[in-house]
Amino acid sequence: MGFVYRIASPTEYLAITGYNINDVKLAKKAWIAPSQRCACFDISLVNYTFEVQAMNAEKLPFVLPAVFTIGPRANDEECLLRYAKLISPHNKLSHHVNELVKGMIEDETRVLAASMTMEQIFHGAKSFKHAVFESVQLELD
Repeated sequence: MGFVYRIASPTEYLAITGYNINDVKLAKKAWIAPSQRCACFDISLVNYTFEVQAMNAEKLPFVLPAVFTIGPRANDEECLLRYAKLISPHNKLSHHVNELVKGMIEDETRVLAASMTMEQIFHGAKSFKHAVFESVQLELD
């Protein structure tokens, strides 16, 4: 069996490992040698929707609906490489990835909500959302 030429679709990248590659090589198109492995992974964004149960500083429980759109930064090669290693081996809509993302978002929301009163959360809803987004983004990075 000889070399194979592979081309990724516009929303995909090729992750190539094996002969003459130290870690993982990312490409949109490549010649794949017989001693190399090539996997195609999708970089399109995925929406995660769920409800976060948390308590504020006054120990009052509340439920916060959350929708996060998550995907790699297509212009950042280091980010794409991490995405290829951690997420692409799994189906993005699988239970494993969903639980991982949900756990991360719930943790960051609970930590932030625990330091605020109910009044601060709802009067400053925009700043609360922004703070949660920044915390989650830091975790995802």
